[in-house]
Amino acid sequence: MTKVYGSGRNAVTALDDVSLGVERGKFIAVMGPSGSGKSTFLHCSAGLDRPTKGRVVLGGTPLTGLTEEQVTEIRRARVGFVFQAYNLLDSLTVADNVGLPFRLAGVPVPAERVRAELAGVGLEGVGDRYPGQLSGGQRQRVAIARALTGGPDVVFADEPTGALDTRTGRQILRLLRDVVDRTGQTVVMVTHDPVAASHADTVTFLADGRPVGELDEPTPERVADRMTRLGEW
Repeated sequence: MTKVYGSGRNAVTALDDVSLGVERGKFIAVMGPSGSGKSTFLHCSAGLDRPTKGRVVLGGTPLTGLTEEQVTEIRRARVGFVFQAYNLLDSLTVADNVGLPFRLAGVPVPAERVRAELAGVGLEGVGDRYPGQLSGGQRQRVAIARALTGGPDVVFADEPTGALDTRTGRQILRLLRDVVDRTGQTVVMVTHDPVAASHADTVTFLADGRPVGELDEPTPERVADRMTRLGEW
């Protein structure tokens, strides 16, 4: 897919003919320097933005050509999101935050499912607390539980450890890795951190809006080395 912002002399190509398939049940990291197009790739892939050219297919369903309302319904039912800033509602309890996707869809909240997802991220028994009563790592765990509660085809994580200290960040990454291994969930994570990327099955590198290589079985050292040599690709 290609994504161009603006037109004429002011046109900026954020993605230049990027093609990437993500196998179900895999953990994929997308890396690149600032301005490489990784956030634009995530937004287009998740249906938050539309590519200028090309198409996005989610679980066999093409998003291209659908109305905004149809794309929104697909996002609610089949896509989970984990953001750097958690994006929790402080006025709602933890349990209500996790059940929010069901409320937005206008269907009853399955209380047992909410409790099970909270237990799955190590937060059993905190459903009646509020986000302001939790640590940053706990709030990110709530966000992960919310992303998983609807059984999405894919979870998109945008710098999920960017607001956390190193120790807490690694706990969150191990949790995402465990979710993939234990449940077969698909995760696509945008990150700038080689340590974060090393938890993925495969790292895809972008530079100047174009794919410039992949790395299987990544380690922090191999990822960092590849990042320093992106200009050679």
